[in-house]
Parts: sequence; structure tokens; C-alpha cells
Amino acid sequence: MTISISGSGALAEDADTITPAYPSSPTADQLLVLTVLSGHTDDPTPATPSGWTLVTSTVGGGGTFGSGAGPRRLTWFVRVATGGDSTPTTSITSGSTGSLIAGRIHVLDRSAGTGWRWAVSVGEDTSSGTSLSAAAADALTWAAGDFALLAYTVHTSTASMTSEAIAATGITYGTVTEQADDSLSTGYAGRLAVASTTVSAGADTQAPTVSATLAAASTGVAGVLRIREASADVEGAQQTVFPPRTLVTATGLAADDITTVTFYRQVGSTLTAVRAATDVDVTGQDALLRIDAEQPFGVPYEYLAVLTDVNGLTWNIYSSTFTDTVTTDVISDAVRGVGAHVTIKDWPSKKRTRDASVFNVNGRLIVVGKSRSAPQATVMVSTETTAAGDALQDVLDHATEGTILVRASTSLAGVDGHLALISDDERRAWYIPYREWDLDIAETEAWSDVLEASGFTLQDIADNVDTLQDIADAFPGTLLDIALYDFGS
Repeated sequence: MTISISGSGALAEDADTITPAYPSSPTADQLLVLTVLSGHTDDPTPATPSGWTLVTSTVGGGGTFGSGAGPRRLTWFVRVATGGDSTPTTSITSGSTGSLIAGRIHVLDRSAGTGWRWAVSVGEDTSSGTSLSAAAADALTWAAGDFALLAYTVHTSTASMTSEAIAATGITYGTVTEQADDSLSTGYAGRLAVASTTVSAGADTQAPTVSATLAAASTGVAGVLRIREASADVEGAQQTVFPPRTLVTATGLAADDITTVTFYRQVGSTLTAVRAATDVDVTGQDALLRIDAEQPFGVPYEYLAVLTDVNGLTWNIYSSTFTDTVTTDVISDAVRGVGAHVTIKDWPSKKRTRDASVFNVNGRLIVVGKSRSAPQATVMVSTETTAAGDALQDVLDHATEGTILVRASTSLAGVDGHLALISDDERRAWYIPYREWDLDIAETEAWSDVLEASGFTLQDIADNVDTLQDIADAFPGTLLDIALYDFGS
């Protein structure tokens, strides 16, 4: 696992607007880092280029903005390349005497991982001298292999830099390599330097100190952009049990310092939170498993995992695409993990009521009422076999919170949804297994989100093993192995 700088673009500087060039056309999945120095009487944050992410923008150095004096701002933008990326443009407010903005792009490669992760910590040195030392404000997590990009912005253009360094308690850094040391002549001038190193040993959470030796006395800002190869991933595993369900698993969370996870199911552009998977605290955990038993049928869907790390940064990762195919419509209870094959035969109307009173005021009818209710209806379904009829009976008998989930064999708006069961009328043809059911229902919200969907039932286990020793023999690892097992196979 290695992160390296593959190239550095040319410096761009101007009074208010720059468009730094790439060293070469970026390829997909490279990390593009734009380091910017700016100075201005009003000290604005440079505008974020289209498609880029602002990582930090910090001003420091003390004093009043002037020629070879006062504060200079350090700003970092990043972008994960998609291939064919256009050059970025960033700017500050025009019209200020002495204003300047300068920056250059560094392009990074990685040899492994599922993506990029970064965190930043910046400090300032307000004591003018040739030894610049900035104690960064924020503690960062460090691990062997982390890549550290150091940056310095000072107000003295002649303050060329040597001996760039970073130090943090318990962390060993490799050789620091200078990547840029640019003298700026625009406006009131300044100097921008960039260096890099890699953590060779140590693992801890520490606020670093970034330092350098200057050729001329100055003050300014110094910071570190810690970059890491991501390990977190999300994937689904379709089970062969009935009713259909998908096991959604996020892995590699600990190495990415992930503290909370939210799972969404995405169908087209529509996101739906997966049951019991919103802002789940995973501090110290390496994996999170949730069961999705409410997915649509006959249409493609995927999962989005929204990960928040210890620094408060949010990362989005996506799973593969899935499609569940069934031969009938399905009525199920996701919380209990049970369901039945049915055919929706008739759903003639959806009635909505409204508590209202009518008043005759001098011949005018005044209606005062509350909001319209959720739809109510009588839905006719049928079951073809004894097993299907008994399964539906079980779902209706023990419906969690009195709620059932109905889904068409191919997802259909206006059909798929959660229904509160009011009453049911079963009609049998006593000489064949076929049954018809009239279900009086009201459309409702899903079960409470604190109720997790069942990935398997005790009956599933009973159908596959005979004794407790069989369970121990079949699952010698952890209880997670049971949760991940496909009892329908």
C-alpha cells in the first residue's frame, strides 16, 4: 500500500484569479490536490473550483496585510479525478491593493485501497524569525503508510525553505521531500512551499507540529494534509430464503476511523433508509451488518453507505447493483422475517376521509375540517397452495405493530407499501388449496426504525441443523458467521 506524487503542475499566480494547470491529463481515481496561498485586505476564502472539495482555508501569521508583512492564507482543495478533468479556477475578491493568489496542483497515485481518505490540521507562527514552527490545532489519527502533504504560506518572498519537517508524539515519519518552493511577486508577494513524507511507524491520535527553516525572517501558516488509502467498503449479499432479503455489510471501518454509518437503498434517484441503519454508532467496530427485507422486486437497486469519520468528514460509497426476481406478489413482515406468496387480484379503490363540519352561513356553506386521511381500501388477494395460505395466515396473525408489507412481483407505485391491517375475510374452496382473502387496510408508515429486520428465523436454523453441537460445528468463528449465512441455500 503506497501513496506517491506522480506530478506537479506549474505555479499560477495573479491578483485575483488563477487557473492552475495539471502536469498531465489526470486519469480516473487519481487524487488532485490544489494548494493555494492568498492575501487580501479583506482576507476572503478563495472560491471553491467546480467539482472540487474545500478541505481547509486558514489565515495566520499576525500583523496587518501589507508588502512583505501581515497574514497569508493557506487553502487546500481536493478532487478525485474522473478522467478528462477540466482545469480548476479559483479566485478572491478583486480590487484590493496588493492582493494576490497563487497555487499549484499535485497529482497523487495509490497502489491499493477502495478510495481516498483525508484529514487536515493547520497552525500558525506569529513570531518573526527564520525558524518557522506551527503547532497544528487539530489532533489527527496516524498509522503506518499514511501520506503527509505539508504546506507553508509566508509573507516574505525571499524566505526560501529548507529542513521542512513534521513531528507528532509516538509517530515516526520518513524522509521529507520538498515538492515546491515558490517565490511570489504579485501584489504584496509571499512564498508558497509544499513538501511530503510518509509515516513509517507508529499509530496514535496526535496534533502535529509542522516546521521549516527560512532563508529570511517571516511569519505565516503551516499545515498537514494527511492522506490515506481507504479500506471501507459496502456490499450486499442476496439470500435464497423466502421472503427475499439482502444482507448489507460495511467493512474496513476501523482503519478509516469511521464513527457512524447510515445505509440507504437507492432505486433510480430515490433514496430510502435501510431499516435500523441510520447514524449507527460504529466507534471501534470494523464492520456493520443490516438486513434489508423491504426492497422492491423486478427493478435494479443498490446500496449507499454514508460514513462519518472521527474528524466529522463524510464519505459516500456504493455497492454493486442487485435485482430480486419473484414469481408472485408478496405479503411479508420484515421484522419477523416471514412472508407469503400471493396474487393481488383486486384493489378497486383508495378511500380517503376527512373530519369536517359544514356550516350554513346565510346560504353559504362553510366547511371546516382537518387534513385528509391516509388511503383505506379493501384489497383482494389469493393464495394457490396450502403452504402459501398458512404462511399468509401466520403473517396476519402476528403482524408486527399490526403492519404488513405488500409488494408486487414487479415493483409498482401505488401498490408497494406498508399497510395497517384492520380486518380480513378468508374464503376457501374446501376441495382445493386455493383461498381468497379480503384485507381491509389503511396505508401507513413502516415499522418503527428501532426494529431490525430478521436475517433468519429459528425455523431456518431448525431446518438446517439438529443440535446445538451442529451449530457450533457449522459456525466455529463468531456469531457474525450465523448472521451472514444463507439458510436458504
